[in-house]
Amino acid sequence: MKLRGLEAREHVFRVPLDHADPSLGELELFAREVRAPGGGASDRPWLVFLQGGPGFESPRPLGTGGWIGRAVERYRVLLLDQRGTGRSTAQLGENVAQLEGEAQADHLARFRADSIVRDLERVRRELGVDRWTLLGQSFGGFCCVHYLSVAPESLTGVMITGGLPALAGLADDVYRRTYVAVERKNEALMRGFPGVGRHVREVFERVAEGDIELPSGDALTLERLQCLGLQLGVSTGAAQIHYLFERAFIPGTRSLTRAFLRGLESNFPFDTNPLYAVLHEACYAQGAPTRWAAERIRADFRRFDARAALEAGDVPYFTGEMVYPWFFDQCSALRPLRAAADALAAKDDWPDLYRPDVLAANEVPVAAVVYHDDMFVPTETSLDTARRIRGLVPWVTNEFEHDGLRSEGSRVFDRLSEDLRLSRPR
Repeated sequence: MKLRGLEAREHVFRVPLDHADPSLGELELFAREVRAPGGGASDRPWLVFLQGGPGFESPRPLGTGGWIGRAVERYRVLLLDQRGTGRSTAQLGENVAQLEGEAQADHLARFRADSIVRDLERVRRELGVDRWTLLGQSFGGFCCVHYLSVAPESLTGVMITGGLPALAGLADDVYRRTYVAVERKNEALMRGFPGVGRHVREVFERVAEGDIELPSGDALTLERLQCLGLQLGVSTGAAQIHYLFERAFIPGTRSLTRAFLRGLESNFPFDTNPLYAVLHEACYAQGAPTRWAAERIRADFRRFDARAALEAGDVPYFTGEMVYPWFFDQCSALRPLRAAADALAAKDDWPDLYRPDVLAANEVPVAAVVYHDDMFVPTETSLDTARRIRGLVPWVTNEFEHDGLRSEGSRVFDRLSEDLRLSRPR
């Protein structure tokens, strides 16, 4: 397969649904190998990319732009569709709903970072690779830290972008910090785009009246409107929200434009990637249930209650990377997963994902960028984890948002590559 300035080869593997009980069946696992043209490229070491999420497939490169163009200068890059995503036996509401009751939750619990890493170990052996380097974005960084905890002997190096997880604690702790970060992003939106607050409030007031349907047929609710705040954590997100709201109404009416409604719906990724919805809180769970943590903690932050904010004369705040139980009622694509989502929120036997003792004795070179103003992964938590991984070289910066690897990929990749050479935990 030829791409602009790249050569690509497709790989398909078979892995157990449950590595602890192979009798439960298998999944297909898809990965795309990308390398520079020319004979010598096939002899370069491997770099495995782990996508953010959970629940998103790996990038589909079109050419040598961004970090991939830099990476293929020294690596063969393996772009893995993590289990359940993309072409790796995708888990959608329609097929998961065929399972009954608790079986849905038991099934979906097998799609966390621990299973992804065991998949990668199987792929590594099948490809005949002794050791390889990882690049993990966001949730992909969580997978990297789990990999460092359970199979460091398979790694030559690890680079992490915006993805250093808390090694212990509850999902509640994560959301208490992220709600504060989302408040700051809302305030920055209002300061940075004078007049946007008026437009936002007008739209919220109209949506509060009801009777608005999205292009999908789902009802537009205040909560669904608030989910646009997911964009506040990326480099151009505030500007995109401003531009969307400045043309929200059909002139001379109180009817919302089709462009606004379609733009709003296209920024809700949970229906097209349902694992993102059902496993997002679960990726923080270790030894305790999440109990819909984002919904519970939200009650402590008044401005995220849209109706109360409107009644008080305030502009409601947009929410961030939070999953709420109403997703599975209001979004038709997610309704088949409501029982599974509730069961996962109540699950209390999640295994630990990280080994602080192993990480404290780490011998693998590690470099990580911590985005100082990150809305998705709390900075304080990331810095604490950075200190607890022996030899990790941290790069703390406010130059980029959480999508730095996508928006400024070559710069971020070059700096991490240099920092990786500086890491000498041995």
